Amino acid sequence: MQIEEKMVEEKQVTYIFATGPYDQLPALFGEVVGWVMMKGLQIVGPPFGIYYNSPEEVSPEELIYEVGIPFVGEAQEEGKIKIKKIPAQLVLSAMHKGPYDKVGPVFAALAEYAFKNGYEIVGAPTEIYLSDPNEVPESELLTEVQFPVVKK
Repeated sequence: MQIEEKMVEEKQVTYIFATGPYDQLPALFGEVVGWVMMKGLQIVGPPFGIYYNSPEEVSPEELIYEVGIPFVGEAQEEGKIKIKKIPAQLVLSAMHKGPYDKVGPVFAALAEYAFKNGYEIVGAPTEIYLSDPNEVPESELLTEVQFPVVKK
């Protein structure tokens, strides 16, 4: 697995903050993308999820995460649809190919790499979904995993 350090640019995103099982992710992504399209905004990157805890540590009902998509344009928050800017940040990044529920080893490898190479993880990990599961077989799905870090 190739792990790289890179700087990601600031981006404006719309997102939904959620708790509960991951089986609600497809519907939440649909809501976010549908809202952006309804507002006539321009999507400028793939959808993402930011995960604040782990299914290995809490029950499905206790999972905390947000799902979103970067966009350009002017819009106001509505209900559970929120808007924020994610600042430019240094990340450690690695790619995962295959089913979403098999991404765990990438998280472990990034955390180990950070520890062994003098990085401090300073935020929740992000999964960036580079393939559309409606168009690509599960075995071919590409997900980029990013950990925000600072060099110690």
